[in-house]
Amino acid sequence: MKKTLIALLSCSTLLLTSCKETKATEEQPQATEQTTESQEISDLSIYNLPSTWTTQDGKDIELKDLQGNVLVMVMIYTSCKAACPRLVADMRNIEERVKGKNADKVKYVLVSIDPQVDTPERLKAFAKENQMDGPQWVFLRSTEEDTREFAATLAVNYKKISPIDFSHSNIISVFNTKGELDYQQEGLGIDYAPTVKEIERQLALIK
Repeated sequence: MKKTLIALLSCSTLLLTSCKETKATEEQPQATEQTTESQEISDLSIYNLPSTWTTQDGKDIELKDLQGNVLVMVMIYTSCKAACPRLVADMRNIEERVKGKNADKVKYVLVSIDPQVDTPERLKAFAKENQMDGPQWVFLRSTEEDTREFAATLAVNYKKISPIDFSHSNIISVFNTKGELDYQQEGLGIDYAPTVKEIERQLALIK
């Protein structure tokens, strides 16, 4: 099941990243309103992944524990001095711009690609340093294997290029309440209005 899920998700994300701004539901009919309770999980949902993650508060969770929320996700590492500070600022900018119905149903999730350095204590300190310590902000770390596996579902590539530095993709992803990849935007310091619009569209579907 695990290998099948990764294969399906990887195929899906290859389509999503064929250009900088892509939308998984682009050719599908407009979704109707749905509740966040008792939703069926499709084979493409990240909630099928069995990995365990640790939050900045030291709490162990599975991704399915986030079900019912619209997820805005990015992969970073806290010691980064180049791209990551810009990605963090972009995430804050998106969070500030999302308004209206069900805005409290968004979780902004930052996943570490450097779990050896990014302990829960370090993630918590980083969250406070960047004014991202509210309940809407979730920082996650896991094992190297699970991190690589999750990165594959987002089509995020990263590689260690020195003892303290990584090269990595700069992609912010939106997941719907079922954990299905809905939208991605790639770049640094770009106009994230399309991402904000898609988040609000997903929020409007929640009763």
